[in-house]
Amino acid sequence: MANQNTVKALVRRGLDEKTATKLADEGYTLSDVKGASLKDLTDVIGKEKAGEVSKKLGGKKAGKKKKSPKKKKEVEIDIPEKLPPLSTIGKKLQKLCEKDGYNLPYTVIRDAANKIEEENIPQKDYSLMMELINDRFENRLVDSKESVGIVSAQSIGEPGTQMTMKTFHYAGVAEVNVTQGLPRMIEVVDARKVPSTPMMEVHLKNEYKKNRDKAKELAFELEETHLIDMADVEIDLVNMMAIIKPYMKKVKSDNIDLDKVVERLKKTRRVTGNVTREGKEIHITLGEDNQSYATLHTTVEEAKNAKIKGLDGVKRAIIRDTGEECIIYTEGSNLGGALKIDLVDIEKTTSNSPKEICDVLGIEAARNSVIKEAMDTLNEQGLDVDIRHIMLVADMMTNEGSVKAIGRHGISGKKTSVLARAAFEITSTHLLRAAIVGEIDRLDGVTENIIVGQPITQGTGAIEVKYRPVKTAEANTNE
Repeated sequence: MANQNTVKALVRRGLDEKTATKLADEGYTLSDVKGASLKDLTDVIGKEKAGEVSKKLGGKKAGKKKKSPKKKKEVEIDIPEKLPPLSTIGKKLQKLCEKDGYNLPYTVIRDAANKIEEENIPQKDYSLMMELINDRFENRLVDSKESVGIVSAQSIGEPGTQMTMKTFHYAGVAEVNVTQGLPRMIEVVDARKVPSTPMMEVHLKNEYKKNRDKAKELAFELEETHLIDMADVEIDLVNMMAIIKPYMKKVKSDNIDLDKVVERLKKTRRVTGNVTREGKEIHITLGEDNQSYATLHTTVEEAKNAKIKGLDGVKRAIIRDTGEECIIYTEGSNLGGALKIDLVDIEKTTSNSPKEICDVLGIEAARNSVIKEAMDTLNEQGLDVDIRHIMLVADMMTNEGSVKAIGRHGISGKKTSVLARAAFEITSTHLLRAAIVGEIDRLDGVTENIIVGQPITQGTGAIEVKYRPVKTAEANTNE
């Protein structure tokens, strides 16, 4: 099977996908293609394509020697930007680590330096502080060959048996229901595209966060409003027209512009006829060439369901005043649309759908969302699970650039071991399919070794001890 990274690298350099796939299938990497002779390339992709590839990537031509041009540095993956330099205290801590032989990561040293500045810790205590940090860091490292996957599964699964199966009201907001407990945990690890109770937590920018009037304004802007929610629609059969009578109290409280309602109705599909505003009313009059009861009925129904304002999918928006700021909780989610509104703080606003966050903000944000949602669900139930177990699950779900489910349609279903797949779900189907195509199980993992009753290839089982007796001088003499 072609290496997709190689295919993408070759396509980026001007090759068509079919040629790139053919080269990758033959085991060529980007550097191999660059160093290959014209004859080698011809054997794989034909003379015409070989010449084209050689021209684009500067491959070697058989029988001719040319001065090799200066090699340009090729980068197949994006190199992350350099980490920002450490502060003065950070540099002192780094020198202490080098002196005492501590192998601490950059982020640990940076965080220690920030804490020293916050707490005004004297310089004489730096050495003791770094010694304690190093001890804690080393105690939390995982041993080589440790079965971290099994440990994480057990550490999450066992407390998971204590979780409830209920839907709870969101804390402090009685009107918003949010799925919690085991159903929510299943949603997160199954990477559901749309959660059973999608919602957003929308924060206002710092200058408006305590302004309740601005919060109301934003809530009205977020909440999806249809014509039927803000007006009464009547049918005038004599004049073949629809008369829309807005609820003026609703229009005033939600700050709805009737002229914009007219414009929206004009753009609504299947609303036929002339849309005009007559004082506080809006009239939709059918043309003389299209006057039928069926057309009028269709127009009225379409007008009733026309969206006047708000974001698609956001059914309700409720304000919760915490004392420090006003937060808006929505029933329904449209993160991409919410982040485009000027009043919204784009750094704090979030959705409870990791899939949606992945689409809007990227895979790293989705990984953080999986961790947050899983930890919040466990903490809500009073269950204490180490965050590193959840982080491992989140890494497995997102390490290929998309949010994958843990189940048979995702990670578990892609395992190379037949027995491991069969042990998870639909046992007979996996075994039958493997028998038909003649799959081989090399018994490399934990599950398959347990099934066949032999030591797993982890921990002490990963080490083979052999005894080779040493010949003594006496033994050599006897021989």
